[in-house]
Amino acid sequence: MGIYLPIAEMSVNLFVLLAMGAAVGFLSGLFGVGGGFLITPLLIFYNIPPAIAVATGANQVIASSFSGALAHFKRGTIDFKLGSVLLVGGVFGSSIGIYVFKLLRQIGQLDLFVSLLYVGLLGTVGALMLIESVNSLRAARGGGSASLRRPGQHNWIHKLPLKMRFRASKLFVSVIPVLGLGAAIGFLASIMGVGGGFIMVPAMIYLLKVPTNVVIGTSLFQIIFVSAYTTIVHATTNKTVDIVLALALMVGGVAGAQYGAKAGQKLRGEQLRALLAVLVLAVAIRLAFDLFVRPANLYSLSPLEVF
Repeated sequence: MGIYLPIAEMSVNLFVLLAMGAAVGFLSGLFGVGGGFLITPLLIFYNIPPAIAVATGANQVIASSFSGALAHFKRGTIDFKLGSVLLVGGVFGSSIGIYVFKLLRQIGQLDLFVSLLYVGLLGTVGALMLIESVNSLRAARGGGSASLRRPGQHNWIHKLPLKMRFRASKLFVSVIPVLGLGAAIGFLASIMGVGGGFIMVPAMIYLLKVPTNVVIGTSLFQIIFVSAYTTIVHATTNKTVDIVLALALMVGGVAGAQYGAKAGQKLRGEQLRALLAVLVLAVAIRLAFDLFVRPANLYSLSPLEVF
């Protein structure tokens, strides 16, 4: 069944979009990520223009994240105080990212920059997560402790000033790294069309030492609002949000996220991290492959934009 996308100016198969949304929604509920790191490349692979894929992908993240966060809220695994501090940093970082996005689009380097950023970030994060999760699985099988958080265990982040207590996460940590992490995620959300969960989840676990069960729900809570802000600004500033495409992805995403949240309850934390690492690496390899392979069309034409 074909539908026409008014902003992207092309016809696509509705069922393919629904399937994409459902798959990404499932992963959102399973891993606690918004799914933007997957939906944006999928849309690009489906020949959606990168500028449209980035802005609309951020919109789709809202639906899948809300659905997944709702499931975690019912289980009481969201730290609202920690999520709110992350959100403040996220709005600031997103505002900067929107300006950089517009600048890159003006000089015609947005497509290349987005692809390189995806390959670099996903490859690095995926490799580090895979190494750590494999070591944790080996330790668990050998009878050792696979816990990421031991009593009295601290790093340099816990020595910073301006500390705040987050009771739901059982943390007493400086707000500086929390705000910085939120700002970084907000910047990536506006440039890459991602929720940032693929970076936020491991950063909260490994740097801030937040318990895995709280990380997922808190990550989704923050992603909802940062993605909503990013989508609104993209729509008003860059005119790159395709509402028809977004609705199709959102319908599939909401349904998939509920099943993902249920499936996540059956896996241990190190198993979830290993699966997420493999998925992140797979997307990075696919994007890197496209950068070096000769494209089917060597040239493309697009209307000259006036700013």
